[in-house]
Amino acid sequence: MATNGLTAANQEGKGQDREETRAPERFLRPAVNITEEESGLLLAAELPGANKQTIDIRVEKGILTINAPVSREMPGRPIYSEFGWAPYYRQFQMPDVIDQSSVKAEFKNGVLTLRLPKAEAAKPRRIEVSVAR
Repeated sequence: MATNGLTAANQEGKGQDREETRAPERFLRPAVNITEEESGLLLAAELPGANKQTIDIRVEKGILTINAPVSREMPGRPIYSEFGWAPYYRQFQMPDVIDQSSVKAEFKNGVLTLRLPKAEAAKPRRIEVSVAR
């Protein structure tokens, strides 16, 4: 029997290998959660240190790209540090059933939330059966 859903192909626990960094600069891969809802996909990405005004989200040729520089400025004099700063960068192949023109983004408390709605033609619908005469 055929599997249903946008994420069914990736449910065996295998990660997607469709993203890559194209620039020589060092980038951090933000942690993401992607969930499927009836209306589409919901992507949440952790981007601590990023600024809402500088986050760049693009959809081009079926590829969703998230690029977010981070602020390296911290108040005070550094005494001890265990992590470095680098811009965030992730890419994802978008399923064909996503309405790319209706993607919505929200950034709050260091978490970027993207709503990726299904195209109307891809949404499930009930077909009524009529009585033939």
